[in-house]
Amino acid sequence: MEKALSNQEDLGGGRGMTDDIFDESYCEKKGPKPARRYVWRNIILMSLLHLGALYGLWLIRAAKPVTLAWGFLCFLLSALGVTAGAHRLWSHRSYKASLPLRIFLAIANSMAFQNDIYEWARDHRVHHKFSETDADPHNAKRGFFFSHVGWLLVRKHPDVIEKGQKLDLADLKADKVVMFQRRFYKLSVVVMCFLFPTLVPWCFWGESLRNSFFLPAILRYVLVLNATWLVNSAAHMFGNRPYDRNINPRENRLVTFGALGEGFHNYHHTFPYDYSTSEFGWHYNFTTAFIDLMFYKLSVVVMCFLFPTLVPWCFWGESLRNSFFLPAILRYVLVLNATWLVNSAAHMFGNRPYDRNINPRENRLVTFGALGEGFHNYHHTFPYDYSTSEFGWHYNFTTAFIDLMCLLGLASDRKKVSKETILARKTRTGDGSHNG
Repeated sequence: MEKALSNQEDLGGGRGMTDDIFDESYCEKKGPKPARRYVWRNIILMSLLHLGALYGLWLIRAAKPVTLAWGFLCFLLSALGVTAGAHRLWSHRSYKASLPLRIFLAIANSMAFQNDIYEWARDHRVHHKFSETDADPHNAKRGFFFSHVGWLLVRKHPDVIEKGQKLDLADLKADKVVMFQRRFYKLSVVVMCFLFPTLVPWCFWGESLRNSFFLPAILRYVLVLNATWLVNSAAHMFGNRPYDRNINPRENRLVTFGALGEGFHNYHHTFPYDYSTSEFGWHYNFTTAFIDLMFYKLSVVVMCFLFPTLVPWCFWGESLRNSFFLPAILRYVLVLNATWLVNSAAHMFGNRPYDRNINPRENRLVTFGALGEGFHNYHHTFPYDYSTSEFGWHYNFTTAFIDLMCLLGLASDRKKVSKETILARKTRTGDGSHNG
């Protein structure tokens, strides 16, 4: 449930933290600025990465459509690891996430390869608290190039290090997912940012190794990097300031679109505790839609929609349209209605051989469609019988499944009504239609 908060009443937004609220008392130190010290390793690596991305752009024409779709999916996953994960969850604590979601976001964050969550969140809190000062890691007042990528090519300003060391990061240190990712970060990056995106198209649909590496891995990685960097550069320079004209962060629709909702930046710096980073809900804000959906259930998204769709699309080349509307949507609606028929038809149509004084009925059609759940007069008479019927596997796939699980040692202690009890009950209260 969304929580509306007044910035005047609680600058921390009810989160128990204010380290991402701008510190107006900070003053830059007087005197000459420290000498700029280049990090040549980063300069070389960033140059090679962007050359590789340009080569990836040239390879698009030769790639299979499914490879391009996979690259786009990897873009979304890795971007969410930053936007929904490192940014909105761990930097600002603007919502709470369950353990499975935190694990998923940590894995996605490793796919994004933008420093581990702990370091990313620490630097981002410093950025908010000392925005566009010497203590801001990517101070936009030092120019577009510096705030975009240049800050990664030089050593940090001493004030950035000093202020970062003074932040209270106890919440990050207490999060086992964050610290586990930090401990195994390099390995997770190799696997999730480069190996996994490359091996899937190469192994599963025969894409060339060259295309598999330069498109879903390198080009996708560079696009996510630049989408994130544009929040630090373009969204601090270009756009309007409807919420606070006294700060530089702007509302930039282009950045919003590319960074999955992170371009409402004047709003975000004014209200950093709002999980949506915007007042407009899902409008241009895929990350907000994702978080809202996670408040429903991650497992539902994966198992009800993604898994049934991706298997036929990826493994035997079914069209995406058919893969989505048949195994996902049509199948889901059929299961819903089969379940609902137990509540409706099986309470209205059929006989009552076990208890004529209750409405639930024995309905063969419902039994067939709901895998054995239509023996409903029996079930309401003996709700503790695991089989919901006295006829074993007859029209009862669910009973057969449970029996198989018991045979494999995966289930046990099945409850069953004795034949004597069934006979006594149907003689006493049945409607006379019992055939046994």
